Amino acid sequence: MITLALSKGRIFEETLPLLAAAGIEVAEDPETSRKLILATTRPDVRVVLVRASDVPTYVQHGGADLGVAGLDVLIEHAASSGEAGLYQPLDLRIAACRLSVAARADFDYAAAVRQGSRLRVATKYTHLARRHFADKGVHVDLIKLYGSMELAPLTGLADAIVDLVSTGSTLRANHLVEVEKILDISSRLVVNQAALKLKREPLRALIEAFASALPNRP
Repeated sequence: MITLALSKGRIFEETLPLLAAAGIEVAEDPETSRKLILATTRPDVRVVLVRASDVPTYVQHGGADLGVAGLDVLIEHAASSGEAGLYQPLDLRIAACRLSVAARADFDYAAAVRQGSRLRVATKYTHLARRHFADKGVHVDLIKLYGSMELAPLTGLADAIVDLVSTGSTLRANHLVEVEKILDISSRLVVNQAALKLKREPLRALIEAFASALPNRP
């Protein structure tokens, strides 16, 4: 049995065409089913639904043979676990977005950075944020939040946030502006190293099917 870890939402939806290229269809819609383990049209493949941040943990420790996770999640996982990065054979180029700094429209971020002000930054991506500001020589106090990030500058909790941005519509709706891009993000296929040895042929076939389904891009 091959177990694929996915998170609900955009990653799940954009992984479906890749599975279809491998001749696999998920039997149920995760948005209407209460099941956390979903069968597929291949009896030897199943999908487990986990939180996006838990995908690397499931793959790392063998709860899943492979999974799909954003680059942001993978970097944070490697930093917090202290373990070597997972085997990432493919950049699937799905769920594309960017990790950026955003602040209130009336906050002069460029001047604050230039003057060496100590910034309060709210984020759930603490490792990536710390590394980014350290590289710039900017002193920050990081405030870890798990949701509703846009509230932090609006309530005075933080000067700025570090969060994922896709269209920017949520920022605009909350009178925030994107002031600096940190990193382009897309989702990667990650594979458990032990599974790759024990289930080499079926996993290799699945990886190759995913690779063949990717559009040719520079």
